Amino acid sequence: MGADAPGLSPARAVALGAVQGPAELLPVSSSAHLSLLPWLAGWPWHQLDPEARKSFEVALHAGAAAALLIGQRRLIAQELRRFDARRAAVVALSFVPPAIVGYRFERQIERRLGGPRATAVGLAAGAVAMALADRRPQQRGPGDVTPADGLALGLAQATALAPGVSRNGATLAAARCRRFTREHANLLSRTVALPVIVGATLLKAVRLRRRGIEPGLGRAMAAGVAASFASSLASQKLIDLVERDRALWPYAAYRLGLAGAVLYRLGRR
Repeated sequence: MGADAPGLSPARAVALGAVQGPAELLPVSSSAHLSLLPWLAGWPWHQLDPEARKSFEVALHAGAAAALLIGQRRLIAQELRRFDARRAAVVALSFVPPAIVGYRFERQIERRLGGPRATAVGLAAGAVAMALADRRPQQRGPGDVTPADGLALGLAQATALAPGVSRNGATLAAARCRRFTREHANLLSRTVALPVIVGATLLKAVRLRRRGIEPGLGRAMAAGVAASFASSLASQKLIDLVERDRALWPYAAYRLGLAGAVLYRLGRR
């Protein structure tokens, strides 16, 4: 039996995968939780190089996305029946900004903004954006989405490449800022996420194939993806917490509290 990857055993990967499910379905930044949990627990997470850590994170997102495809299959089928040129333009425009920024700058972001302080700042900034955007009126519904909305959602997804910002939180804030109802903002957030997750997964798969992957890391990734899939599938009901006219301020408050706890701990060192 081969050795575990430095900093990431299968057991730790399962723990992170279990966190990924609920954190992905709520606008609290799953990437922040995946970064901060090892730091708070004192795991030697830094022994993994930044690209390997990001590849593991993307793999967990892929597991969560697969679970959502299964758990939300009826809703997805219903939306596909309504798919037309206008909706295709919205999805395409929502994909372009994060694809360009991710391909060009992701490695620099991974190396320079991967620490707990930057993650805490991202959590706080995202929380403020969500709280302010959610004050906008709820005037627009499923038939009102335009290509301009797709571009706004795409720009929001591009900002989520910064640690702690949260793709879900950023796209919810963008949709609410453009006066969509909370229910439809949540649907838009999930709809535009899938192409980005698939694209990021393919990019990381190509890079990992070129550079090779340690056997221990491969086992940890497989265990983490399985846990992410299971926890996401089991957490489907959490989607209802954000929909149906529920405010975003509790999630903003949680994010601010987590950011404050991280900055407090950093200040004590």
